[in-house]
Amino acid sequence: MTDENGSSNAPRASFSLRIPDGDTLTREVCETCGFINYVNPKIVAGAVIHHDGRILMCKRAIEPRSGFWTIPAGYMEQNETAEAAARREAQEEACADIVLEGLLAVYSIARISQVQLIYRARLDEPRFAAGPESLDVALVGFDEIPWADLAFPSVHWALRHFDAVRTLTSFAPFTNPSGETGDRLPVAPPD
Repeated sequence: MTDENGSSNAPRASFSLRIPDGDTLTREVCETCGFINYVNPKIVAGAVIHHDGRILMCKRAIEPRSGFWTIPAGYMEQNETAEAAARREAQEEACADIVLEGLLAVYSIARISQVQLIYRARLDEPRFAAGPESLDVALVGFDEIPWADLAFPSVHWALRHFDAVRTLTSFAPFTNPSGETGDRLPVAPPD
């Protein structure tokens, strides 16, 4: 409803923080209509992409961690499957078409309310280039990975987990390494 000036005369929402009936956590609740504003984790989808024994890496052109190396990954969009998001991120960041081979890992990064779904994938064709979110893209051997310059702890985990199953055709998805929460970057490459 609007008045003669085009202004809405509908009641304005007024939110307060409280524990809704039947819940155990404090939430934003609309005092006017009872709507509960649930704030949920963000989901990231990506892939460790291989070709001829090498791994596709992207040097980030955006924050956070601009200038550091990563695997193609990013936030899922509305109405998108995790698999489609992983393929889209490879296309956006590395101009690469990929074939997913299976879910490699599910990582939980609680401090930033993030769940990461990382796939093992291969290049459909050996074509790639830096997309708008990448400064550089390269296929590197496992011994050439710039371990000290990786952007995020989960990139370290995904690369190590990929290496553990690189010759397997089926495997159970990994989770965070024991005791790892993603709060700090490893300072040295894995043994």
